Amino acid sequence: MTSTLTPQPVERAKPARTGAAPRRRTRVLALPEVRWATAATVFFLLALPLQLTGAPAWTWGPLYALSYVTGGWEPGWEGLKALKERTLDVDLLMVVAALGAASIGQVMDGALLIVIFATSGALEALATARTADSVRGLLDLAPATATRLTPDGGEQTVPVEELSVGDTVLVRPGERVGADGRVLDGASDVDQATITGEPLPAAKEPGDEVFAGTLNGTGALRVRVERDASDSVIARIVRMVEEASETKAPTQLFIEKVEQRYSLGMVAATLAVFLVPLALGEQLTDALLRAMTFMIVASPCAVVLATMPPLLSAIANAGRHGVLVKSAVVMERLGQVDAVALDKTGTLTEGSPRVTDVRPLTGSGLDEASLLTLAAAAERPSEHPLARAVVDAARERGLDLPGAEDFTSAPGVGVTAVVNGRGVAVGAPARLLDGTGSTVTAVAGELEESGRTAVLVLVDGVPAGLLGIADRLRPDAAATVAALTTLTGTAPTLLTGDNPRAAAHLAAEAGIDDVRAGLLPQDKLTAVQEMEGAGRKVLVVGDGVNDAPALAAAHTGIAMGRAGSDLALETADAVIVRDELAAVPTTVALSRRARRLVVQNLVIAGVFIAGLVVWDLAGNLPLPLGVAGHEGSTVLVGLNGLRLLRESAWQRAAAEGTG
Repeated sequence: MTSTLTPQPVERAKPARTGAAPRRRTRVLALPEVRWATAATVFFLLALPLQLTGAPAWTWGPLYALSYVTGGWEPGWEGLKALKERTLDVDLLMVVAALGAASIGQVMDGALLIVIFATSGALEALATARTADSVRGLLDLAPATATRLTPDGGEQTVPVEELSVGDTVLVRPGERVGADGRVLDGASDVDQATITGEPLPAAKEPGDEVFAGTLNGTGALRVRVERDASDSVIARIVRMVEEASETKAPTQLFIEKVEQRYSLGMVAATLAVFLVPLALGEQLTDALLRAMTFMIVASPCAVVLATMPPLLSAIANAGRHGVLVKSAVVMERLGQVDAVALDKTGTLTEGSPRVTDVRPLTGSGLDEASLLTLAAAAERPSEHPLARAVVDAARERGLDLPGAEDFTSAPGVGVTAVVNGRGVAVGAPARLLDGTGSTVTAVAGELEESGRTAVLVLVDGVPAGLLGIADRLRPDAAATVAALTTLTGTAPTLLTGDNPRAAAHLAAEAGIDDVRAGLLPQDKLTAVQEMEGAGRKVLVVGDGVNDAPALAAAHTGIAMGRAGSDLALETADAVIVRDELAAVPTTVALSRRARRLVVQNLVIAGVFIAGLVVWDLAGNLPLPLGVAGHEGSTVLVGLNGLRLLRESAWQRAAAEGTG
């Protein structure tokens, strides 16, 4: 059972209230697959206790029959349509096997098989619908309307679809940019993490490019539109996700890859077992019984169930440790990866800026504590992420912050305030000083070379010191990179929209040599496609909207769950719910253990099937004994697969990942 994202017409929905984007989620019971699977499960759960408690067959028999019908009619119908195209799929075979089990009295076993397959199809349908919801909802990031400036200086509020290339729009503080364009006038800090993944707002001034859907800071901007709404970066991300999902190769479990040959062979062999003895004069009843026994012992039930329990057990174990793997196919594919591409902000890093350096200048008369106190006191009224980082650093050190007076904020420049009677200014060195002294330039350059954002502190108009601010590497990032290198034999690649210097410094800390920085979403997608084109099976780990096309195109995608965007979470094949990066290599190692157990189980199931088939053909295998042997092999491989439910399985996978 496979599924791909099917593009659907996208219509912009108007928010229900200012600042709130509508939530476009398909209701679970709106999907027919879910309704049929639910009905089949309910009927099965009603019938099972009645049968086990010895109730008359007329009480539970009709309930099992309803379970067969509600859960099996759709795969059966699809299988019949496939037969018309001269293909035989495993769904139809499972329905036939379930009916065969019922015909020899194994009604409950057949119903259970029907319920398992119906539930699997419902889960895939739901995952596909939710992914499509997130893709369509991505356009809600861009505002529905924009303020267009007329040639006579007036203002018009118009739908963004009516904006044309060359129009000028006004973006007020706190508004989202309505169209891709270039700043004509004004200065501000714009949060464009949805597009580039950068952790800090980017300073914008005349001549700089801005993107639709990004969030303006405290300044007003006049922007000349350079792209139609249908060709904006955010709209292109939607198309890239849809196209990547549509062209991504359909995935199958290992057993499904051989289902055609096995299914056709089993059907042909069953007919031969019935017709050949009949032609040689055997009684019709005896020939039919032998053929029925053959079909039961040779049916792929045990083989399919040999495949599923290890994968489902691995999914359950991973779920207990904060990793949501969306299907058995995904769990199987995770063990195949041989290359890894990592996002930076929010994936390798914590995703929020922190003060890493406090550098008082010689002659300022300030130590680290007093410099940070003055800077934090001045920044405390500001809403800028850098300001919050400075204030948080002061609080972490237990510093008492005095009150600030006459606070002002200049977009793209910094803040000024009076603290304890002293004028304090905090902001970008290049903006606060016209002619920067050699000492300030040297310290700022040193900080920036090491991947920090340099922030200058002026006290009474004189440079007093600098602060270094950066997004901090996750504590387990270096160990995770080393583990992934061990598992795949190749060091991961870093794909980021951040600037090259910051990316290179962080990659060096994490142990990554291949760094590709300054990438837009389409560039990340291209990088992954190039790796896939070279024959690699790429695992992409990311968290943002800008990672979604790469997540969709990759062999397997994993999203960081705590701060991940809705689109990334729905597009990815698995989600790290607790944001523990070390869970990535452990899950890959667990998948490989599951794949090894699948092979073991297939060998066990194959030995049982071969033995029973030989007995039936060469001797006289009693039907009850054939059923017992068939069901026994199923139980055996099922119990073998359940070994991965144990806590020790996760621990061994973690050790394998780090070993």
